[in-house]
Amino acid sequence: MRRGNYSAKKKWYQKKRGWIVIAVIILVFAGINGIKNTNTDKSDKNKVSQVAKDKSNSKKSTKEVSSEKIENTEKLAEPQKPVVPTEYKSALRKAESYADNMHMSKLGIQKQLTSEYGEKFSTEAAQYAMENIKADWNKNALFKAKSYQEDISMSPESIRDQLTSEYGEQFTAEEANYAISNLK
Repeated sequence: MRRGNYSAKKKWYQKKRGWIVIAVIILVFAGINGIKNTNTDKSDKNKVSQVAKDKSNSKKSTKEVSSEKIENTEKLAEPQKPVVPTEYKSALRKAESYADNMHMSKLGIQKQLTSEYGEKFSTEAAQYAMENIKADWNKNALFKAKSYQEDISMSPESIRDQLTSEYGEQFTAEEANYAISNLK
């Protein structure tokens, strides 16, 4: 059963809410318009001050102008820190993850980064990652060798083959030799 007396007219708070919404919209538009006008005023002031500077600069001597050009040229000649593309940074982070967590070889990581079944980074991004990664490849080979020895009980020669195989870990012969010679 219904309580109270309901009428078809809107309640007072519904009307008030409508007015509040309209007032907020008006304030938003007024604020946006005020921001636009403020920016226009600032740019006009900048133009006026620029014209004043230009007039005073036109009175400078030739020596002052040439010394300014030399200073500007020196600033341009300073080596700028190169901007590294995001893809390159991502490839480097991924390569570091593979080296630190999965103890992969350098060649294995490079192939994983560019593989169509792997990370699909560009060749350039993978090359950047491989040139900038800080990893101990001998340590990674030793970690893998210990894993093969302890978990699968492989012989040292089988471990060496697995470490250097193009279908295995893809470590260099030197890295594999280091790993085998440091197994306990």
